[in-house]
This record gives sequence, structure tokens and C-alpha cells, in this order.
Amino acid sequence: MVAEVKIWNPIEVAEQARKDYPSQIFASHLTIDPSLSFPLMKPLIIKLCKDIFKAWSNLDDSFFHVEKISGGITNLLLKVSVKEENCIDDTIAIRLYGPNTEYIIDRHRELQAVKYLSAAGFGAKWLGIFGNGMVQSFINAHTLIPSDIRDPKLAAKVAKELRRFHHVDIPGSKEPQLWNDIWKFFEKASVLEFEESKMHKTYETISFREVHDEIVELKGLSDRLNSPVIFSHNDLLSANIMINDDEDKIYFIDYEYASYNYRGFDIANHFAEYAGFECDYNLYPNMNEQFHFFRHYIQPDRPHEVSEKDLETFYVETNTYVLASHLFWALWGLIQAKMSAIDFDYLSYFFLRYNEYKRQKEKCFSQAQSYLSGFKNE
Repeated sequence: MVAEVKIWNPIEVAEQARKDYPSQIFASHLTIDPSLSFPLMKPLIIKLCKDIFKAWSNLDDSFFHVEKISGGITNLLLKVSVKEENCIDDTIAIRLYGPNTEYIIDRHRELQAVKYLSAAGFGAKWLGIFGNGMVQSFINAHTLIPSDIRDPKLAAKVAKELRRFHHVDIPGSKEPQLWNDIWKFFEKASVLEFEESKMHKTYETISFREVHDEIVELKGLSDRLNSPVIFSHNDLLSANIMINDDEDKIYFIDYEYASYNYRGFDIANHFAEYAGFECDYNLYPNMNEQFHFFRHYIQPDRPHEVSEKDLETFYVETNTYVLASHLFWALWGLIQAKMSAIDFDYLSYFFLRYNEYKRQKEKCFSQAQSYLSGFKNE
């Protein structure tokens, strides 16, 4: 049985952060309802800024400019610019957590990652937390879209940055979290009840016995691949990659699912996101596109010197763990269908991911088993 996630206590976490980073992390007890209309939300955001940053507490509201950057399928991101008379603009980013996301996201684990990744120079600088979100420095860059990450030049940059990310040392347990998280999602997803009869009837068509058996079988196979355990982003979709074109620099953002995990899973999960939220798996990278990525991940400075054996290992590893990515996010989609207030068809998302798992299973299993047989006979 998987243990429940600890109760989220932002002030407790902030106090610990202050010990690690004196005078740098600020906290507020305030919460902001992410479902509010933007006109109603704006004054609350300003109030939050004044509460967190005491230097701004006496500023007139007219000095604050608030705008919505994005509204994804989990969180809401806001940009706040502060302009004092005769002073330079100061800009921050505020991320509001989606409703009920603590049900599937370990916020303590996330903030542990944010703390050390920020110190290591990844993403935005962590500035503070509040009742249902965090405050970070504003990154002067734009987010990518699925078609961007297919571009060979950008793919090479992402591969190189992911290699660097995978070498970060985060204190604490180094145990890979993939199967713990999948089982946690399975337990929650398999006992849901939907008030809307049509949704519940659709939900009841799912065979959780079948899903259970698929998880067991896939874990058994993937464990035999001995994929290295590294610190993994676990959610490297295009919207979590930003680029500053002037500086030619990319950033990985949003570490909600980050943990120690299998290298094959993190790369596979990124490849699966080539398909976008519409899950057009015709866009999943072919062998040549994957080899291009692997070369720049394995040897960024000498990509063409990567051996065929290494390419084969990465290819099999990645295309086995992509099945785990489908199971992970399929179950996640079921939980979100029940818990999230965001207008997204999470229930259909379950079937898109799970059906792709079943469609690819035979090919991926056969490929992995053939590889393992050859490896054993060497």
C-alpha cells in the first residue's frame, strides 16, 4: 500500500527554506481562488504581493501591472510588474496551483526540487510561497509548442540541457518514484465516483483488473533493462521548456512531478509529448529523430562519435518506458477528471493514453525482449 502524501503546509516549508536560504524566501498565509475571473483576481494578486514583499507594502495599487501568462491544464501563471516612480521595473511570476492538485502532487517533494534546482541555476529563482502557490523570478523567455521540440536544433539543445539536469544531486532518498507514483494513482483512480451519469458510465467501462495486470507486467520487463536512476523532470512537455532567443538559452520549468527516476522514463516521457495534448502519435519521433536526440544527450560535444551499441540501448530503454508514460498519465487523467475544475476532457485523455499503450505494447515488448535475449547471449 502506498503512503498518502503529507498534508501541504506552505508556512512550515517556508520556515525550513529560510534556514537554508536566509532572507531569500518569503511566505504568506493568503490563498487565491484560481477560478475567479481575472478582474476579481487582480486586486487579490496585488494584495498578495504586498504581503509577501514588505518593500512593496505601501505602494499604491496603480504601480502594479498584472497579466495572465498562461492557463494550462494544471496551473495558472501570472506576471506581475511593479513600477515605482523613478525606479526600474521589477517583475515576478506567480503560479497558482490548480484546485485539488495536492491529491496527486507531492508539494513537499516539489519544493525540495525547486530549492536545489534553483540554486543549481535551473529555471526561475524561488522567491516565496503562499497558501496555494509559489512566487518566482520572471524568466525573459517564451514557452515552446509541440512543433518546436521537433526541430533538430532545438532537440539537440533540449538533449544537452536534459543531460545536465540529470546530473543534479538532490539530497534525500535516491529511490526511483515511477512505480510508487503509478500505484498511488492506480489506487486513487480505481475507486472514483462521478456525479454525472454519462461520465460514470464511461468510467465503468474501464477494467482496472486489466490495468493492474498491465502495470505488473510492464514493471517486470522494464526492471530488467536496468535503466540508470537519475534526477528526473518527469513532465518535460513543450510548455515546460522556455527559450530566450536573444541569449540562445533554454530553461526547464515546473518541477511538480520531479523526482529520482529512471533515465529511460524521463526521455520517453518527453518524446510522448511531441504528440501534444491532442495525442497525435503520428508525431512521436521516429528512430532517426530519436538517435539525433540520444547522440546530443550522450556526447553533446561529439555527437557523431556515439556508438551504435549505446544508441540501441537508449532506443530500447526509451521505447519500453514510453509505455509507462502512457499508464502514468492515463491514470492521472482519471483522477483529474474527478478533481479538477479546469475545462479539459481528462476522461477522454485517459482513453487516448491507455489505447496508445495497448496499441504499442506488442511492438515495444517484443523489441525489449529481443534486446535482452541478445544481451544475455553475448
